[in-house]
Amino acid sequence: AMAAPRRPSGGGLRRAPQDGRLEELNKEFLCFPKFSDEEDLEEKLAVFKEKYMEFDLNNQGEIDLMSVKRMMEKMGAPKTHLELKKMISEVTGGVSETISYQDFVNVMLGKRSAVLKLVMMFEGKANESNPKPSGPPPERDIASLP
Repeated sequence: AMAAPRRPSGGGLRRAPQDGRLEELNKEFLCFPKFSDEEDLEEKLAVFKEKYMEFDLNNQGEIDLMSVKRMMEKMGAPKTHLELKKMISEVTGGVSETISYQDFVNVMLGKRSAVLKLVMMFEGKANESNPKPSGPPPERDIASLP
């Protein structure tokens, strides 16, 4: 594949080529027989695409060690260098130092439990499971005060 010429990063602009590329890959995933029984595949892929672009900090179409490191810190689950390497090799099967989008989707939809997948699931749940409380705040007894 030809490398796109480097444009100065102008916010959303530089995301566009990658967005398009991932969109294409998502279309391919939708045709994969192995994912055909996956519920809400299209929605899941849309979420994965957003996540992936969030983490692909160097915008190279790959998630590298530094990207994984920063992403884990952002999620409040910092990892050591060794743990990060292990996470990446879990996802790539040890063949690559960086996580491609295909690797990412395969892990997220696969049966294998990889740390990355658990973390992503956890983050997704964390975001869903705290709706703004409605009604009066729960009564707090003295014992529960910090």
